[in-house]
Amino acid sequence: MKLSLCSELEVIRLEAKPLVEQRFRSFVILGSSGTEEELFSELSFCVLTANWSAEKGIKAQQTLGPQGFLSLSLPCLEEELSKVGHRYPSARARFIFENRKLFGHLKDVISLETDQARDFLVKEARGIGWKESSHFLRNVGHEDVAILDRHVVRLMVRYNITSEIPKSWSEKKYIFYESLLRKQSEEFGEPLGKFDLYLWYFVKGRVDK
Repeated sequence: MKLSLCSELEVIRLEAKPLVEQRFRSFVILGSSGTEEELFSELSFCVLTANWSAEKGIKAQQTLGPQGFLSLSLPCLEEELSKVGHRYPSARARFIFENRKLFGHLKDVISLETDQARDFLVKEARGIGWKESSHFLRNVGHEDVAILDRHVVRLMVRYNITSEIPKSWSEKKYIFYESLLRKQSEEFGEPLGKFDLYLWYFVKGRVDK
């Protein structure tokens, strides 16, 4: 008989918990004490990881640094993203370049209620959909958001939490799938934002961001 998802996660809870707590503490610190430059860098990281990988996104973020995202010309930004091996350097460079209009306002955005902040980012930020906005908000300390990437949704299908992997996300669909995962996180006894990190440890054996 196959175990439930939460039962499987219980097996790795003790070994994962210190890593999860440390990582989430860094998110809270970034959200409460981070500069606008650091927040913009994190937003850009979330733009980069869409259809790429968190691990490669972290390396790109470290290579460019906050000032690279903010000050490089569009051609130079595209060139740097090509150098780090991004799959879509032109599109991602353009999104980051156009998102500079949000610089100076990100502290105000993340101080909003989670739903308000997410709605604003989806509407106003380029290259930021429901998953990416949730990713950014979680990475600055918002707890009640799910990052529904393909690894997470595949787990949801595997453990019969849902029956299909959506081809795209509407607001209604994202919130519905998020509500399904929230039930799992409540059963596990952790908020969604931390629950995602346990899922990552379960799948990858590490806690990325």
